[in-house]
Amino acid sequence: MDPEGKVIVVTGAAGGIGGALVHALLDRGARTVVAADLDLGGVQRLSEEIGDGRVLARALDVTDETATHALVHEIELTVAPIDVWFANAGLAGGGDVDASDETWDQQWRVNVMSHVYAARALLPGWIERGEGHLVTTASMAGILTTVGDAVYSTTKHAAVGFAEWLAFSYAGRGVRVSCVCPGAVDTAMLRGGAGGDADKAAAVIGGGDVMPPEQAAERILEGLAQDLFLILTHPDMRQYAVGKAQDPERWVRGMTKLFARAQALLG
Repeated sequence: MDPEGKVIVVTGAAGGIGGALVHALLDRGARTVVAADLDLGGVQRLSEEIGDGRVLARALDVTDETATHALVHEIELTVAPIDVWFANAGLAGGGDVDASDETWDQQWRVNVMSHVYAARALLPGWIERGEGHLVTTASMAGILTTVGDAVYSTTKHAAVGFAEWLAFSYAGRGVRVSCVCPGAVDTAMLRGGAGGDADKAAAVIGGGDVMPPEQAAERILEGLAQDLFLILTHPDMRQYAVGKAQDPERWVRGMTKLFARAQALLG
């Protein structure tokens, strides 16, 4: 995927990887980037900071299917057909099996159903035009796991599964799908899981060294330039995924030890 001249939507764009993606896409010549977030003030500040008229700030609750359809309709009516949609918004911090049903439902809607809603809104137009690219953000937790957060790990596994299904189901109709699985990226979400300490959070989730969002965005766009389905911000994590698949018993034993260390680390 080459961003040059394209109309692109990025959700969860008020900060973190989403905000970094907006900058990186513009640097690569995107025609228009719609920066969408529940935090309208955040994306408005981003638009003002960039200040060249190519960033459109829009409020969007990604769990609202009607709002998602409305945004797609607005952009395609007033700007141009959407070429690429980054379903980047995400939510963490669910907890274990005792997490409330409301917590499970909220993360399911943000981490999974928002991708479904985007697909429903975009696929008809993309199939008609014979092109389009959906880029979903899951997590290494969706391939490996996350110690101490059953809700996040479960919903991110589902996000990976949905992206994979879309990729092979619609490739023959011109639609591309990529799934981004970040490791430890220094965002508010990462810090929120360990009292603001990004390094401690990274040690718990096992996502590799902590990476700034700007570097993560560059690696994501490098992966898209190679037309990859699975894009890892931390390529070294691939070996853990391979090890898990080859010997799941050893994987569970290792995670049991990691869980004990994490409990001691977090007190």
